[in-house]
Amino acid sequence: MSLEELLADGCIRARRTSAREAADLLRVVDGGLADAAVPHLSTDRRFATAYNAALRLAAVALHAPGYRAAGAGHHCATFHVLPEIVGPQARARAGYLDNCRSKRNVTDYDRAGEISERDAEGILAEAKTVRKDCSLAEARLFM
Repeated sequence: MSLEELLADGCIRARRTSAREAADLLRVVDGGLADAAVPHLSTDRRFATAYNAALRLAAVALHAPGYRAAGAGHHCATFHVLPEIVGPQARARAGYLDNCRSKRNVTDYDRAGEISERDAEGILAEAKTVRKDCSLAEARLFM
């Protein structure tokens, strides 16, 4: 679905976000990235924590042009619309993050021990890359 269709369905809503709100979210992301790197946590928790950081980063990208995901399926909608907000170069990243969403659902709601070390390291590396990209664009996001 396009941004326009998601808006019409109420999955995405128009909402102005301030630079302060974005900065607060980025501080949450930074804490999550630090927590996801703690080696004594289970791979399930490290994965879920890194996933949440990546979700917050995608939310910042969605907030920048004045939108917010809402209601059931907001994680999916946030990732789905990334290529339209950020550009087509984000298509593979959005697909990867959506796959991680499915894995996170299993580990949070169904079964423990489903996340491999490789999965946990992969989402953490991806989230760190997105955060680095966000740092480069941060000054321009809300001006």
